[in-house]
Amino acid sequence: MARIDDVLRLVGQLNYVWTNTESLFIYLIEIMTKTNKEASIVIFLTLNTTRARIDLLERLSKTSAVPKEMQSEVGSLMSQLKKEAKLRNKYNHCIYSFDENGEFGTTQLMRIAEFNNNMKYGKVESLDDDEIRRIQSAITSVTEVNKAMWRFIRGNGIVA
Repeated sequence: MARIDDVLRLVGQLNYVWTNTESLFIYLIEIMTKTNKEASIVIFLTLNTTRARIDLLERLSKTSAVPKEMQSEVGSLMSQLKKEAKLRNKYNHCIYSFDENGEFGTTQLMRIAEFNNNMKYGKVESLDDDEIRRIQSAITSVTEVNKAMWRFIRGNGIVA
């Protein structure tokens, strides 16, 4: 069961660093809307998808109320997270398959793709060593975004 244990541990770790990082959006909302934490929490929780929250932050960063240097920094952070969101979403919305020994894993996406009159679904991909490295890399990347967000938050006077 080595491979399945490795994959599940890594997916859990990816979800942990992602959730921890996404919770920092509350402070970014507070900074860019010049409001308080309570109002920022309400805004954050009202938007119930990561995509909606990232869209909000990107759009807020483009308003004239946000200084240019802040616009660039928030835009860069959101861009990095959107890149990693694809892998995170893949592992949160797929079926995992392993043999009876927990080896030779694959993922099967739970998505339908339509091409003209044809339909494809359930793309199967291998959970090989390269894929394990991609998950590890995503964990590292999201962790670095988290650290950059904390620098940004503290640099803008928020002490959490």
